[in-house]
Amino acid sequence: MTFFFDALTVLLSIVVIFLILMHSGKDAGLSGAFGVGTGQGSLGGGSLVERNLNRWTVGVTIAWAISCTLLVTSPW
Repeated sequence: MTFFFDALTVLLSIVVIFLILMHSGKDAGLSGAFGVGTGQGSLGGGSLVERNLNRWTVGVTIAWAISCTLLVTSPW
């Protein structure tokens, strides 16, 4: 069971890092390369994409925190 939480935590960590890098910052960050914050491209308007990116980031981060908590407090 510990292996499952180890693998899940590593996977969620990688996803959280990727999602954070996708956010546009002062310099448009990595998300500018994919057209996320520009309002152009195949993803449509920038505001909707940014809002969904925020939701995904918060959701995956909460799942990561729960996974870390279960990994630390597990009696196995």
